[in-house]
Amino acid sequence: MDLKALIQIMRPKQWIKNAFVFAALVFSGKFVEIPLLIINIKTFILFCLTSSTIYILNDLVDVEKDKLHPEKRNRPLPSGRISKKTAITLDILIFVIVVLLSIKDTKLFFILLTYLVLNVLYSFKLKNVVIIDVMIITFGFVLRVEAGSVSTNIPISPWLILCTILLSLFLALNKRKSELITLKNKSGSHRKILEEYSIEFIDSMLTIVTPSILMAYCLYTFSSVQSKSMMLTIPFVLYGIFRYQYLMYKKNIGGKPEDIFTKDIPFLINIVLWIISVLVIIYFKL
Repeated sequence: MDLKALIQIMRPKQWIKNAFVFAALVFSGKFVEIPLLIINIKTFILFCLTSSTIYILNDLVDVEKDKLHPEKRNRPLPSGRISKKTAITLDILIFVIVVLLSIKDTKLFFILLTYLVLNVLYSFKLKNVVIIDVMIITFGFVLRVEAGSVSTNIPISPWLILCTILLSLFLALNKRKSELITLKNKSGSHRKILEEYSIEFIDSMLTIVTPSILMAYCLYTFSSVQSKSMMLTIPFVLYGIFRYQYLMYKKNIGGKPEDIFTKDIPFLINIVLWIISVLVIIYFKL
C-alpha cells in the first residue's frame, strides 16, 4: 500500500485553510487559556479530517477530468497510485471517525454535518452553477470560523465574519481565474463551470471584492474592543492583498493559496508580521 499516496489524497497542504477555526479564540484574547486552546486544536483536527473526506470525494468524482489537467493528473487517483476502492474505503473510515469524535458536541457536529452536506451538493451539482460555486467555497470558510466559535463558546465580531466572507471570495475568484489561464481552451473540458466564466468577468467581480476586504478590515480595527492600536495592522493587510494580486497577475500562482502561504517568502514574512502584531496588540494590551 502506498502510504504516501494515502496521505496525499487527504491533501494535508490544504489544511492550512482550517486555521480559520482559531479566529474567535485569537481575537478574543483568550488564546493563552490552555483548556480553550486544547478544545480549539481538537476542532481544528476534526475540520481537517472533515475537509479531507470532501477532497477525497472530489477526486473520486473528478478523476477522469483531472487526467486532463497538467498538474492534477499527478494526484494519487488520476495517476493510478490509489484505486477507487481504496479511496472510497478511506473516505468512509475518516467520516466514521469524525462522527464518533464530534457527535457529543451537538452544535459542532451540526456545523461539520452542514459542511459535509453542502460540499457533497457542491461536488455533484452546485459546482456547475455559476457564482453559486464560489459562494459555496466562501460559506465553507465561514463555517470554519463558526466551528471555532461554538466549540469554545466564544462569540466573534460580525466584522471578522464579513472579512472572512470577502477574503475567501477573493481567493475563490482568483482560483477560477488561475484555472482559466492555466487550461486556456481546455478549461471547459476540465471543469464545466469554467465555460460560464471569463477573465474579464472575474476581474469585474474582483474590483468589488478586493477593496471591500480592506474596508471591512479597517472598520473592524476602528471598532475593535481590544485596542485602537489594531489600526496599525492595516498596512500588513494592504500589502498582503497587493502581493497576492502581483503573484496572480505576474506568476499565475493564485490558484493554490496554500502554495503562496508556504512558498512565497515576502508574503509569508508579511503574514508572520501581521500575526505577531495582532498578538502583541491584543495580549499585551497596547
